[in-house]
Amino acid sequence: MSVDEELHERVRAAIRRIPGGSVATYGDIADLTSAPSPRLVGKVLAEDGHDLPWHRVLRANGTPAPHLAEEQLARLRAEGVLADGDKVDLRRHRWADVVPEDEPGLF
Repeated sequence: MSVDEELHERVRAAIRRIPGGSVATYGDIADLTSAPSPRLVGKVLAEDGHDLPWHRVLRANGTPAPHLAEEQLARLRAEGVLADGDKVDLRRHRWADVVPEDEPGLF
């Protein structure tokens, strides 16, 4: 398996681990997997994320990608993740495994 394939699989594995009722940002997943950028996480999801809980990955400001917003927010609502308009409260719903230690009191 090449380095790129290994990184691809690490990204997929991390996304698969996001529990229902929680969300992570593209940057969270990049940090967790040592991916070079959040864009790479988005690329993996776009090309090979159909079988993953892709709806649990949001932009850094808590919003979904515009072209997926309606379906993504509906899937998140079904898991108990409520949005204020089109924005999810990351302080409330962010996956505990990806909360940086320098952000105390998020949970």
